Amino acid sequence: MVKKLDGELARFARRRLQEPFPYLVLDARYEKVRIDSVIQSQAVLIAVGIDWEGRRQVLSVELANRESRSSWREFLMGLKERGLHGVEFVVSDDHEGLKKAIAECLSGAAWQRCYVHFLRNAIDHLPRKRDDDCLQELRWLYDRRQLKEAKADIKAWIEKWQARYCKLVAWVEDNIEETLTYYRLPLAHHRNMKSTNMLERFNEEIRRRTRVVRIFPNEASCLRLVRALAVEQHERWQEDHRYLNMTFLKEAQRERLKTAA
Repeated sequence: MVKKLDGELARFARRRLQEPFPYLVLDARYEKVRIDSVIQSQAVLIAVGIDWEGRRQVLSVELANRESRSSWREFLMGLKERGLHGVEFVVSDDHEGLKKAIAECLSGAAWQRCYVHFLRNAIDHLPRKRDDDCLQELRWLYDRRQLKEAKADIKAWIEKWQARYCKLVAWVEDNIEETLTYYRLPLAHHRNMKSTNMLERFNEEIRRRTRVVRIFPNEASCLRLVRALAVEQHERWQEDHRYLNMTFLKEAQRERLKTAA
């Protein structure tokens, strides 16, 4: 029964991808697995695509020893070998290995650094006793409708907090540009595509189920459970109303072509 189930789950996770996916969201989480009598952390790499109908699909779920350029590169190359194409926009955190793999395997796509992860990272550059208004005002910057407006407010934020939190401000100046790529998308897509929150919610469901297991007896059992959850989530997404109205992206592309002409 397990062999039959594993075969069905593998066919789902490695199925041929026929249609283009303009949006791709990537993330990883870690699970404890017993390997050769030693408990090790295994990275669960997950890719979710959004097709031209605006529906979400789980494209791949794989295990890796760790998040690295090589593991992410192998993961992305596997997607391309299965037919992944048409990717225009990728959202992920700023893991260095993942960034390099995206640049190498999806060179034609724009990369968006998840702004939620960015705000979490910002805490590392602040003292324990800090003014919470600083981070709250930084968060509000991502509600701006236009890039010009956002950059003007970023400049004002920097001038306000530079004297008090020079370390944070310097870090923000060096990195915040990576979190503003979503402004090249239609306004209607900003809220959904400026972070990996959609995939994070799926990760929460995985965490809720794997917390009961705590330590998987082997890699196959871990992959079996996570892929089974992925199939359930994929089917729910297919039955739901479309996640995004892709007409806005098509219109934006036509406008860009007209401007270029």
